[in-house]
Amino acid sequence: MLNVVIMAGGSGERFWPKSREKSPKQLLSIGSKDTMLQETVKRAQALTSLENIFIVTRIGLEEEIHKQVSHIPKENIINEPFARNTAAAIGLANIVIHKRDKDSITVVLPADHIIKDIGQFKKTITTACIAAEERHLVTIGIKPSYPETGYGYIHRGDKIGSDTPGIFKVVEFREKPDLKTAEEYFKEGEYYWNSGMFVWTTKCIEEAFKKHMPELYKALKVIGNSLSSSLSDEIIKGEYEKLEKISIDYGVMEKAENVSVVEGLFDWNDVGSWLALEKVYEKDDDGNIVVGDYIGIDTSNCILIGDKSPITTIGVSDLIIVNTGDVVLVCKKTEAQKVKKLLENIKQNKKLSLTLS
Repeated sequence: MLNVVIMAGGSGERFWPKSREKSPKQLLSIGSKDTMLQETVKRAQALTSLENIFIVTRIGLEEEIHKQVSHIPKENIINEPFARNTAAAIGLANIVIHKRDKDSITVVLPADHIIKDIGQFKKTITTACIAAEERHLVTIGIKPSYPETGYGYIHRGDKIGSDTPGIFKVVEFREKPDLKTAEEYFKEGEYYWNSGMFVWTTKCIEEAFKKHMPELYKALKVIGNSLSSSLSDEIIKGEYEKLEKISIDYGVMEKAENVSVVEGLFDWNDVGSWLALEKVYEKDDDGNIVVGDYIGIDTSNCILIGDKSPITTIGVSDLIIVNTGDVVLVCKKTEAQKVKKLLENIKQNKKLSLTLS
């Protein structure tokens, strides 16, 4: 059996002010009439049936998620009581799935990616499933189209096996590089962008948790034994509160020896910041990306996002301007990665934090 776990608990802070606490990036429509979550569910449906699709989210988003994807069984929406990063979220989903099928294959997908070529996406996942059946922890790598400094990288090693092309051993994971290093990775051709998509069997990832994250493994065992009891929610909350905040990359993938990478044969955009829209929307004759109502003079190479009121400009270039009706963001395109820091400052301001975060 093939299961899909969609990770939908993120806050999308670099996409503020459109992305908010109660309406994060994955619940917004970006580059499509459907939301990013709805598009992700469509991709998941190309792999498996609806009853085998699970969504992991945080408390407070479950009702909106169910409203957007009401065709997913409500019991398949898994709520984290606390944010504990991807290792815990994946572990929680895995223990739920493990109760149903002790050695199924699971595909883990973030809910905030744009992938248009579903056929090539399915082909890539099919290859990854072959590696997973051989007890590999598989990650999907995206072949860089330019030297990107905003992504982590995967260093590809030797090809694994002879029957199925496109499966490689992972030499190491690399942190987000500076521009010079990113250019070297791009030139060498042995480095992939780390997409955050994974494929493995429930048993294989459970064994990896046991070996590399024993405290998480113990907590998951307690949670698993409680799932059919009336105290399940209380026990999950108690165990979850004690867990370390750590990603699956740091907690497992960088430590495990049975890690392989499959090259993603599809277009991919994780919409990590406002600059990502340059690869989602077409530019006008002045190089501007415009979403919403806008009138300008001598304005070029800007990203202009209007919501409930129009944007007007004169004589500016290389800016990001986002108007959501209750707040306006203006920043240089080169400073787009600092939006998350700006939001942190807003949250420290008691007067503004309740209305703008």
